[in-house]
Amino acid sequence: MAQLPSRAEILDWISENPTRASKRDIAKAFGIKGSARIDLKRMLKELEGGGHLSKQKKTYRDPDKLPPVAVLMVGPPSSDGDVFARPLEWQGEGPEPRILMIARKGEPALGDGDRILARLQEVGAEDHHYEGRLIRRIGANPRRILGVFRKGAEGGRIVPVDKKADKEWMVPAGATGGAKDGELIEAEQAGPKGRMGLPKARIVERLGDPSAPKAVSLIAIHQHGIPDDFPDAVMAEADAAAPVGLEGREDLTELPLVTIDPADARDHDDACCAFPDEDEANAGGHVIWVAIADVAQYVRAGSALDAEARRRGNSTYFPDRVVPMLPDRLSGDLCSLHEGVPRACIAVRMVIDCDGALLGHRFVRGLMKSPASLHYEEVQAAVDGAPSERCFALLEPVLKPLYAAYEALKRGRSLRQPLELDLPERRIELSEAGKVTSVAFKDRLDAHRLIEEFMVLANVAAAEALIAKRTPLLFRVHEEPSPEKLDALRETAQSVGLPLAKGQVLMTRHLNQLLNSAADTDHAEMINITTLRSMTQAYYSAQNYGHFGLALKNYAHFTSPIRRYSDLIVHRALVSSHGWGDDGLSPEEIDRLDATAQHISETERRSMIAERDTNDRYLAAYLSERMGSEMTGRISGVQRFGVFVKLDDTGADGLVPIRELGAEYFHYDAETMVLTGADSGRTIGLSQRVTVRLAEAVPLTGGLILELLEIDGKAPSRGPARGRGKPPKRKFGSGKKKAAKARKVTRRRR
Repeated sequence: MAQLPSRAEILDWISENPTRASKRDIAKAFGIKGSARIDLKRMLKELEGGGHLSKQKKTYRDPDKLPPVAVLMVGPPSSDGDVFARPLEWQGEGPEPRILMIARKGEPALGDGDRILARLQEVGAEDHHYEGRLIRRIGANPRRILGVFRKGAEGGRIVPVDKKADKEWMVPAGATGGAKDGELIEAEQAGPKGRMGLPKARIVERLGDPSAPKAVSLIAIHQHGIPDDFPDAVMAEADAAAPVGLEGREDLTELPLVTIDPADARDHDDACCAFPDEDEANAGGHVIWVAIADVAQYVRAGSALDAEARRRGNSTYFPDRVVPMLPDRLSGDLCSLHEGVPRACIAVRMVIDCDGALLGHRFVRGLMKSPASLHYEEVQAAVDGAPSERCFALLEPVLKPLYAAYEALKRGRSLRQPLELDLPERRIELSEAGKVTSVAFKDRLDAHRLIEEFMVLANVAAAEALIAKRTPLLFRVHEEPSPEKLDALRETAQSVGLPLAKGQVLMTRHLNQLLNSAADTDHAEMINITTLRSMTQAYYSAQNYGHFGLALKNYAHFTSPIRRYSDLIVHRALVSSHGWGDDGLSPEEIDRLDATAQHISETERRSMIAERDTNDRYLAAYLSERMGSEMTGRISGVQRFGVFVKLDDTGADGLVPIRELGAEYFHYDAETMVLTGADSGRTIGLSQRVTVRLAEAVPLTGGLILELLEIDGKAPSRGPARGRGKPPKRKFGSGKKKAAKARKVTRRRR
């Protein structure tokens, strides 16, 4: 019988032979046979218990080294273009090893978040420990979980913050990442999902106290994967930027280009002014200037700034913070059109007639100096007869000409008939500590509408200018509703006695007629919401399909390059088409316009969902102090499991579970979004008035549960809750008998 090897000899052999490390392989290598195998098994168990080896299936390996083949997560490329990855399952005590991916010719490019199976070779270089070669892709990002960690005897569990999540996750003892009980954490799925028991996860980041001030937006940032830290290379480029002079630019410093923004705005990316047109051939017409911060001057194609801006796609706005597309050195300084400071801009001079029709336009690359940074409320007050001290001097020469031009654009809008939805927005006010102090409707002033109309006009001019010069660009596209969604809208309208004509080419004016018919009725909100839901979602495209909602054939985003990457692309296209410099669209950018359009459309949707989820959580936190209170609202959604109610005071949406609607069974019609009582025939649908009691408010998830007290002034029929929520009783084995009977019928038919 061969002598048993020492522990050191076993560890050395496993390290040198990672692909042959089963107990059988080890025994064969050292000539161990018979009863000596029992002693080998005991020795391997001791090495495993002491942390010197880890066992995966029937194979032993050094836990501080990676196996020759492993599943990896690919990270973003470095500033040098190198792609690194990390192991998804790391058992060692030290930091995770870094793996440099070596690409073979013809292999597909690896992207941030890809999961791959790779062959590894230990190298021990300064900035990485292994080199990896792709075997095959396994899939995109593993599922990420954001939740609260609950510590257990061995590891713990994660309670997800997503209100749609229906189960918890189990965290093994070695995958807690040092998280404490009650901490907000981010985790990822660990291994394949089993058929039985809770799925497993490993904690990758600790985020602190979930009840801490301003933790609400932090939850949304991590839950939706919104990048909120700028890499060092990006910050270095931003810090190195400097103001530009007049060379190569048109001098616009004498134009009274004022910025008009919210009172708490930190950046100002658009400015405007207007004058009566002195051309006698255009009596009653106006000249409008719109100047936009020249972001293309500072964010060059191929730079680290550009790569990060494209990755983010847009800025994301929360009640307590902004996650910007660009560092503050640019977004809050060099690219912000501050009062009294020379700033680089791209401006457009537009001529309109007395009815707001766009007669012509000219783009320039200029240098401007705004005489005033104003906010909406003070501008509106000045025009309404109560000017502030600084607005008094601007009223006649600047503000009144702006409003005169706006009146012409209003006439043009009424002729064009864009979609006129009436869905008031609510504003969440926070204290310094991040607590909700009030929820109120946002005011809609003529000052808001003026800026909106000027920006729409400038966006149209940008699209037309680039189309005329045959320059590639990104359009803002909004396609008309599908026939199926229109049929559903028509059925909803007809159910409350409102017409929507059929058999004609749909135009926005037809929808406006429906909205006007519903105005000032109990069905107004329902018709507005249903019309909105019938619309397709706007997106970006390198092809022009028009903008249905605005009733425009040519439309591109030009006016917000600080917060939207699409606008930066349009600015670069204008630079290229006008020959203003070498910072226009590169050939590489043109080649990937389709991919860019898809990517930034996705980041825009990501931000919208994150912003909505954050508002839901803030509203739930606000309402959690009113538990048991009675509230009024309207049914805003109907599903098989219950109805959603939009509360009048706050605009928050809460769920009335199906069990609260009454003791009877309810049939659900998905097309008309109506629940019908099986016994009473009572129908429950959109827009019905309800009185509810707040039963549950969960700030962590944003979920609200309501108890139904009245619907259209009547209490729901409670009756005997016979078997409510319980499966019907049946005889043991009846399911098997029915299945056997069905098989007999099938055989007969054959």
